[in-house]
Amino acid sequence: MTAVAVNPPDVHPVPAYSHALVRRGTPVFLTGQIALDASGQLVGRGDPAAQAAQVWRNIGSVVAALGADMGDIVKLTTYAVDLGHLSAIGAERAKHFEPGRFPASTFLVVAGLAHPDYLVEIEATVMLDDAALEALG
Repeated sequence: MTAVAVNPPDVHPVPAYSHALVRRGTPVFLTGQIALDASGQLVGRGDPAAQAAQVWRNIGSVVAALGADMGDIVKLTTYAVDLGHLSAIGAERAKHFEPGRFPASTFLVVAGLAHPDYLVEIEATVMLDDAALEALG
């Protein structure tokens, strides 16, 4: 099912996210993903683009395990330890969504994450349709 972006004309225009997305289904809240690979090793120490790429691989794996796809993500919350990482993190995010069809998003700069080597963490909310929910059991 396609999500409908809501961007009212009397609210500032945004090219990189939607003010709201509406989609029928059941919300699933993904825990914040960090740049650990399947063996638990940090990917991209000191490199925000490499860490963001691994975070998106992790998100993609969780979303696929739900029987969903990236188009089913309706909300993102991104935590970064440096505002200077915004463009690298945004460039990685843009690879996973159609232009103009970004989820509702919040970007926060924080003093630190769970480990000093973590540069970015991203939470996602996915809407599952009935078929995907049934397949999960």
